[in-house]
Amino acid sequence: MRTARDRIRHTILFEIFGLLLVTPLGALAFAMPLQDIGVIGIGGATLAMLWNYIYNYGFDRLMQRWRGTTLKTLPLRVLHAILFELGLLLALLPLIAWYLGITLWQALVMDIAFALFYMVYAFVFNLAYDRVYPIPAPDPA
Repeated sequence: MRTARDRIRHTILFEIFGLLLVTPLGALAFAMPLQDIGVIGIGGATLAMLWNYIYNYGFDRLMQRWRGTTLKTLPLRVLHAILFELGLLLALLPLIAWYLGITLWQALVMDIAFALFYMVYAFVFNLAYDRVYPIPAPDPA
């Protein structure tokens, strides 16, 4: 199992590299100023980290109450991921529209593009991270 220090390193590296990629790509894809996409990226990453903590805590508390366990089946994992993304989308949508001065529809398209980017990015990043920082072998004692 990963240590707390390793988890912190993982989170920081994930966010830094994600922002370094999504900011110029988002500015290019949506023809918006780099600094505006940067603000959206930093704000979105901060909100996502906060939402991640709150959402997972709440989801696990509900699972413990309703099922008596926090072990998640594959269908529950899928539901967990979908509900996480929907919650984040609902939180970010009005903020993106307001900050960039765009319609909710434009903000929705942008938010979906960011979510798709981060889904692929998370997969690739985690594969690379596991190779660079492998999980230590369990202590046999």
